[in-house]
Amino acid sequence: MNIGSIMFAAVTWIGERHRFLGLDWNYLVILGFIGQLVFTMRFVIQWIVSEKKKESVVPVVFWYLSIAGGLILSIYFLFRREPVGLIGNLFGSIVYIRNLRLIHRAKQCSESSLISHDRPTNAQHK
Repeated sequence: MNIGSIMFAAVTWIGERHRFLGLDWNYLVILGFIGQLVFTMRFVIQWIVSEKKKESVVPVVFWYLSIAGGLILSIYFLFRREPVGLIGNLFGSIVYIRNLRLIHRAKQCSESSLISHDRPTNAQHK
């Protein structure tokens, strides 16, 4: 069995429809809901953190959930062959990854700044 046959079998299996509560469900729809749930959780967490701090805060986990939700939704849109959703999510992922890189770079700079301030200078040894 080659990879093409395996992929075709997987897509066919995912494409099977099931009726539940009068609606058509398949594994692809469930994947889409999971992606949307992960993507929505970023706002819930941002809201909770902001309420605790009594100011608008975007925690780092917001960006990780954005990437995870965007990736799952991109897979969903890829299987659905929906270019608008796919391209929109892929572009968003570039922004999320860039924001994480900026956050980690700023954190490294502040940590190295703290380390350099803790070290005694030559003037302090004299």
